[in-house]
Amino acid sequence: MAGYIRRDQVAGMNIHYLYYSLDYFLDTQAELGFESIELWGAAPHFYLSPEGYEDVAPVAKKLADRGLTIRCFTPENCTYQYQFAAQTPLLFEKSFQYFSNGLEVAAELGSPLMQCNSGWGYWNGDREEAWKRSSEMLSRLADRAGELGVTMVMESLRPQESQLVTTLADAKRMFDEVNHPNFKILIDTVAMSVAGETIQDWFDVFGSDVRHMHFVDCNPYGHLVWGDGNRDLEAWCQVLVDNGYEGFLGQEITDGKYYDDPREADRQNMEHYQRVFV
Repeated sequence: MAGYIRRDQVAGMNIHYLYYSLDYFLDTQAELGFESIELWGAAPHFYLSPEGYEDVAPVAKKLADRGLTIRCFTPENCTYQYQFAAQTPLLFEKSFQYFSNGLEVAAELGSPLMQCNSGWGYWNGDREEAWKRSSEMLSRLADRAGELGVTMVMESLRPQESQLVTTLADAKRMFDEVNHPNFKILIDTVAMSVAGETIQDWFDVFGSDVRHMHFVDCNPYGHLVWGDGNRDLEAWCQVLVDNGYEGFLGQEITDGKYYDDPREADRQNMEHYQRVFV
């Protein structure tokens, strides 16, 4: 069977290694044949706050020693209190400082990308007011990203996570409002599937502005390893080739069933990916 994607396009992610050390995650990725990493920037693996962050140099050395390259830095932004449409003035500025520090971490690590999303407003609040906060936050951060030489990549969210950017149409509206060369698009295949959209739909709208993906199986919910959902990931890989996609496929595996043995989840994942490597 002809291959579709390069091995180095598949970027292992540490979010389901929450209860294991960063060293264990990195060792496992190297052992299983991953070459690229999307680093989830959250304790206990990496400390990031509005006030500062831990020394980046030891993390960069750990990656280099194992022959791993960071492709995207993803500061935690769904579970913790900092988010892109923060509701109060204090939290808004603290969130801005937090994500600004995330951009600095990305730059210091040599990551070309930092993940972002729209954030969310109160369910009992005014959507348009929350949208304005999100647009302002993302615009300010895009300016900072430009100064640091990092590109922000925005994903859509599921309706259970946000009432802002949850569809392709929402993403286009926010993309056009921010309108910044350092603000591009990330396709999350779970949010996409929940919205009833396809990868081709996103490429039809954004084309080469698609710079990163969270490329995982689902049914349509659940960030699952390849084979545990009901999507045709091999067909998706062909769509990437057809659209000339040269970006990376972050393995955002978040289902709690993988927390006990994340290595086995990644082993299964890589076993499937072996079939589509060129």
